[in-house]
Amino acid sequence: MSAIRGNLATMPTATSTATSRRLLSLLSLLQVRRAWPGGLLAQRLGVSERTVRRDVDRLRELGYLVHAVKGPEGGYRLDAGSELPPLLFDDEQAIALAVALRIAVGAGAGVEEAAARALTTVRQVLPKRLRHRIDALEITAVESVGRGIGARVDTDALLTLSAAIRAAEELRFDYRTPMPAADASPRPPRRVQPHHLVIRGGRWYLIGWSPQRADWRIYRVDRMVLRTPNGPRFTPQPLPGRDVATFVAGRFKGSDSANNWRCRGEVILDLPAAQVAPFAADGVAEELGPARTRLLIGSWSWAGLAAMLARFDAEVEVVGPQALRDAFADLSHRAERAARGR
Repeated sequence: MSAIRGNLATMPTATSTATSRRLLSLLSLLQVRRAWPGGLLAQRLGVSERTVRRDVDRLRELGYLVHAVKGPEGGYRLDAGSELPPLLFDDEQAIALAVALRIAVGAGAGVEEAAARALTTVRQVLPKRLRHRIDALEITAVESVGRGIGARVDTDALLTLSAAIRAAEELRFDYRTPMPAADASPRPPRRVQPHHLVIRGGRWYLIGWSPQRADWRIYRVDRMVLRTPNGPRFTPQPLPGRDVATFVAGRFKGSDSANNWRCRGEVILDLPAAQVAPFAADGVAEELGPARTRLLIGSWSWAGLAAMLARFDAEVEVVGPQALRDAFADLSHRAERAARGR
């Protein structure tokens, strides 16, 4: 309610801070219950029914559709507005707020319930044209939310992808690669059956089944150039792994489904565990002595794992597997050639 508070506190019809706070309380009560008897509202607010009527009129002047309820006791009901209420949000801001709340609902940050209630509250007072767009949003937040440097993604693209997921319609799009070859020939549009729109590490990704490759694919949304119209309808199929977060984490670690690295090794480093653990990422560091640590860690490739372990700048004893020893041997040969300037 902080954004609402800022606007009501400065409105010309609210002549005091007490009145502004009372209007906020009244608005909050009207949002949590379909209909309120006037007497009960007055009792909850600690004012007369005449003051309640005046406050309701103020809310109506601000654009809220507060209807009088007929009956023995009489009362009031808050309906969705025909125009944006005095939160002073334009259409783009309202959609941005809904996207942020959708992300927060699945962020695992302890605010899921509050975010869901906030999204419901915002949705109630939005016009139909925006409620329809917000309801079409299909977003899943996975690990590393909010970290890293995000790439700009157009809101309309997120809404289009969400609508295609909800309608189970195949997408056609061009995909920009980070470093295209100078002589690369034009490629036909890619086709994908969209299943999930996720945000990870500050970037948006689309998870979909590629009929062309008969496999699951993950695409960065900021590199997608959507084509119209969409393709045919499809029957959604189950995603590998326990859930979306597990699948995405596994793919970023080179695994087909499980949240595991493709290459995992065990070494003993001549360093104290306190110096190893902060740089072990999701590895497991076990103290073996004052200056010896057992480390189990993974990476995309054996060469990458060997290079990662070399950064500790300490003696390394490879416990296993042999593929990691081979990677160290290959890395040493490369280092020797680089030192000779070849």
